[in-house]
Amino acid sequence: MRVLVRALSLLAVLGAGLAGCGEADTPRARATPPTAPSAAAPSTPQAPPTPRETLIAGHYRPLWPFSGPGEVAAWQRAYQADGREAWHLDAARTAIAFTRDFLGFTEIDQAVKTVRDGEHARVHVGFRSEEGPRPLVAAVVHLMRYGSGRNAPWEVVGTDDTTLTLTKPGYGATVGSPLTVGGRITGVDESIRIEVRHPGSATPVGERCCLGAGGENAAWSAKVSFTAEPGRTLTVVASTGGHVAAVERFAVTGVSLPS
Repeated sequence: MRVLVRALSLLAVLGAGLAGCGEADTPRARATPPTAPSAAAPSTPQAPPTPRETLIAGHYRPLWPFSGPGEVAAWQRAYQADGREAWHLDAARTAIAFTRDFLGFTEIDQAVKTVRDGEHARVHVGFRSEEGPRPLVAAVVHLMRYGSGRNAPWEVVGTDDTTLTLTKPGYGATVGSPLTVGGRITGVDESIRIEVRHPGSATPVGERCCLGAGGENAAWSAKVSFTAEPGRTLTVVASTGGHVAAVERFAVTGVSLPS
C-alpha cells in the first residue's frame, strides 16, 4: 500500500509539470512583451523622410548641400569625430560652394557681403570685372541653419531676387514636367538660361537655352522639360550674362515632385 501511495504522488507531480508547460501556449502567455533583439540583429530599414519632415522652419525647402535631416545628422557626427567639412558652418563659404560647385557658375567666387539675422543669412555673391575695382553682385543667396545643436550647418533655401526675378513656379510648389518658368528682368539684350537641378546630380535634369529678353521690368516666360525621381526637392535656376561674364545674374527657387 505504501508503494502505491508513493506512485500516485509521483504521477500527481508530473501532471502538474505538464499542465504548467501547456500554459505557455495560451493567449495570456503570448501577450507578454517579447525580449528586445540583440545588438547584432539587423535594424529595420527607415522610411525616407516625407517632404514635410525635410522642411526648414516648416516652410523653407532644403536646396543644397543637404537633402534631409538624416544627411544633416550624419555630417554632424562626422564633424564631431574628425572636424570633417567645417565649411558647412560658414554661411559665406556655403553660398560660394553652391554657386561655384553645384550650379557650375565658376566665375562667381566672391562673397561680397554677408548679412546675418538669427537663423537666417543672406550672402551677396559676385565676381570680379575689368569694369571696376569692386566685385559685381550676381545674386543674394538666402541660407538657414538646418538641424539642431551648436553645429547646425548652413543650408541654401533660395535667393532674394532683384533685377532678375523667378516667380513662376511659386516657391515650394509641387510641379511636373514640362514646367512653366517665368519672372521679370531689367536689362538689354539678355539671354536667359533655365536649368532644373537636384543634389547628387552633376548635370541638370532639365535645361532650356536660351530665351531672349530685355527691357524695364519686362516679363519673361518659357517651358522646360526634366526627368527626376518622385518626391525630390528640385532647384529651378534662371541665369543671364554674356556682357562682362558668362553669368552675371541668377535667381533660384525650390519646388518638389509628388511622391
